[in-house]
Amino acid sequence: MKKVSYLFIVLAILLSDMMCAVVAYNYCTLQWGGQYAGYSAPASTAFLYVIPYWIGIIFCIILACVFHKKQENKK
Repeated sequence: MKKVSYLFIVLAILLSDMMCAVVAYNYCTLQWGGQYAGYSAPASTAFLYVIPYWIGIIFCIILACVFHKKQENKK
């Protein structure tokens, strides 16, 4: 259970890193598109990509806590 708990913690950290990269890339793309390609959406709409990542991160943290508590109860 301890390894599974650590696995979900690592997964939550990886998801947060991926979230930062995806949002930054899409923000830059939308900003460029608004200036040069005539996109109608503002660059701030890139922050909507945060929502599914937050759900995944919160889910991983909850699972890590559950498995950690199960490990403590075994002792």
